[in-house]
Amino acid sequence: MDIVIHHNPACGTSRNVLQLVRDAGYDPVVVEYLDTGWTRPQLQALFAAAGLTPRSALRTSKSPAEELGLLDEGVSDAEILDQMIAHPVLVNRPIVACKNGVKLCRPSGAVLDLLDTWPQGPWAKEDGELILDAEGNKVGD
Repeated sequence: MDIVIHHNPACGTSRNVLQLVRDAGYDPVVVEYLDTGWTRPQLQALFAAAGLTPRSALRTSKSPAEELGLLDEGVSDAEILDQMIAHPVLVNRPIVACKNGVKLCRPSGAVLDLLDTWPQGPWAKEDGELILDAEGNKVGD
């Protein structure tokens, strides 16, 4: 199964998702979007497939969203999208795309909903929090 991860290596959640996918036996295509940037059609397609709007995909913390005035409810989705193209860090991450769908994978365990096979449990995030227990069951659901 082809999997594409729109990844920020500085983000713990993004690193956890990437490792979870790799540990499940997949070799994903990793797009470091802070380097490559976004195009309007690319974001529109990802958001439509994931059921997101630019506002719901907006990274509001540790980003320039507030300084750019994007947290104001009167800001249009078109303006948010324009700013996401100008400032790629504004897009929340990681976004994972595969044959099973497209999803903003926050929290990290959300990626399991897209995978046909999971890693062997137990599996824990970088901070030690369990995602899969010893029997391979998703923790927290």
